[in-house]
This record gives sequence, C-alpha cells and structure tokens, in this order.
Amino acid sequence: MKKVLPFVLLCFLYPPVLACTTFCINKDGHIVFGRNYDVVTGAGIVYTNQRGLFKTSMNTGNDATASWISRYGSITFNQYGKEFPTGGMNEKGLVVELMQLDETVYPAADDRPAVGMLQWIQYQLDNSASTAEVIASDALIRIKEKGPLIHYLVADAEGNVATIEFLNGKMTVHKDESLPFPVLTNNTYASSVEVTKRWIGKNVSLQNNSLDRFVKACGMLKKFNETNMDMPVTDFAFSILDEVAQGNFTRWSIVYDINNKKIHFKTEANKEIKTVQFAVFDFACNLPSRMLNMNQDLKGDVSRNFTLSDKKLKRQIMDQVVLESSSRVSITKKEEDELLAFEEGIDCGK
Repeated sequence: MKKVLPFVLLCFLYPPVLACTTFCINKDGHIVFGRNYDVVTGAGIVYTNQRGLFKTSMNTGNDATASWISRYGSITFNQYGKEFPTGGMNEKGLVVELMQLDETVYPAADDRPAVGMLQWIQYQLDNSASTAEVIASDALIRIKEKGPLIHYLVADAEGNVATIEFLNGKMTVHKDESLPFPVLTNNTYASSVEVTKRWIGKNVSLQNNSLDRFVKACGMLKKFNETNMDMPVTDFAFSILDEVAQGNFTRWSIVYDINNKKIHFKTEANKEIKTVQFAVFDFACNLPSRMLNMNQDLKGDVSRNFTLSDKKLKRQIMDQVVLESSSRVSITKKEEDELLAFEEGIDCGK
C-alpha cells in the first residue's frame, strides 16, 4: 500500500474554513454529542470501519510512520477517503470531532511517529475506548507539524468530555473542572469561556461568529440542564444545532446518541433525519466495510441501506468534493487517486 502523498496535499487537505460547532449533553446520564459541519461542500460518505485491521499512517515527508491494529469498530463521516474522517464514533461510544482553530501550533518533529490531522481521528477511534486514552496517546504519536489548523472535542460513554488543542507546540486539554461548558467552536476554549461567563443568558448577538455560536450553545445547554423540558435529548441537540446553523454553509448536522449507540444526521441537501444503528453491523475483521452516500433521498433508519465498497461512487463523491472545494483547495488528479487508493491493502492484522 502506497503511503506517500505530496506535501502540498498535506498542507491543503482541508479547506481553510471549518466554522463548526460541537457540544455534549449529559442529561440524567443520557449522553448525546452534537456537531454542525460548516464547510463549502456537503458531499460525503458514512463508512463502517472494522476492528482487527493492520494500519500505517500516511507518510508525507521524513516523519516516522505509526502502525497499529484497530481494536474497535467505528462509524465515520468522510470526504477525502476512508481512512481520513472528519469525525465519528466507535463501538465503545467514543466520539471525536474536529473544528478549525487558527491559533493552533502543532508539535515540532521529535521521536514520536507522526499522524495527519484527519487520520489522527481514525487512530483514536481504532485504539481508544475513553477520553483518557485519547489524551494519553500524546505520549505515543504526534500530529504532523504541517497542515490545517484544527482542535477537537472528545466524549466517551462515561460522560467524560475534553477539548484537545495544540497550542505553542503542546497538547492542551480542558476537562473536568477546567471544562465548565462542554462546547467548542473556532476560538480557543479558554478565550471562549472567558467571553461566555460575561454574556451567557443575555439576549445579545456577538460580532465574533464563533463566540456568538459558543455563547448560544452554552446558554441553551444551561437552560436544558436546569429545567424540566419535555423534550428528548436527541431532539434538543438538533434544536441547538438549528440555532447555531449558518444557512446553507452548515452542510451536516450530526447527533451521536452515545448510550444507545446510534447516530442521527441530516444534510443541507436532504434535511430528513436519518439514523444509523451500531447493532445492525458486524465489525469483525474478516467481514467487509460498508458505506453510505450520506446525501441520498432517505429518512429514518438507514442502517440497512449501507452497501459494499463501491469504487465508482467513491470516485464520484471525491470528484464532487474536489470540484466544490476548488476555490479553497487544489487537489490534482494524481493526489486524488492516492487518497482513494490509500485504503487498499489494509488487511486483518496478525
């Protein structure tokens, strides 16, 4: 399996506008994670990812690569190839999602093997059952120092939530007492909290779009947790996502029901809510991964609408992503081929 990709694609693998919103709700032990994906293109595929696969990180330079055998199956949302998700949940209930953060400074090269910022998500879903394990992985791998500037919100089945940022070349984590609001947008978590403490509960619109979305989400979460609203947690999560949506720039709205191992999502192209159930899938290594074009005209439980790998569909969706992102990212046909081919040769580990 070819593991080398041109440096230019590492730098521009993702559009420079990821004005997304994420949050976690823990209402009487029911844990739900919400995310709006705000980008220029909504084309995408939902994949199942098998446990027991031997994988190696993509090599885009002189960095050492990381190798691992996936411990857990997962379901992910992808635009640039199967091993490069923008987010997802594994069968243990771990959720990892990304957002843009301009203040990001990744670690400089050191002795740790390097993983790209999208494949870092798959690594965590493959290997970690808890938020604590994600944080601990910083001793084992590092995110490549070149590439899009990103931070993450992570949650697990025990209700442990953390923001993970890379500031001044080091992983910076907010959790437990240092995480008063389980929300993340596109400012540093510390600066977002500082503003929110001044404005939460007040009927204002802040000029900074990211901070405005952060404050709105925090206010709605606070009200939901402090009152007896007669609304299912997943429905309330969608109401938050609707409130902080940015018109047709919000391409996907996703709600992870961690307790029940279900994922609900809607897209800008098809606003009907669709549900994927982990219980329907067998993540055994000797069985094939399955896929779903997430913008199909479907609604309700779509778990059985997943199909076997379809190279033609993968190419079609990648072509659409590349075309619709062309004003912000330049991907050549050769680079596109290499992204699509990367999953080939990944087999069951020994």
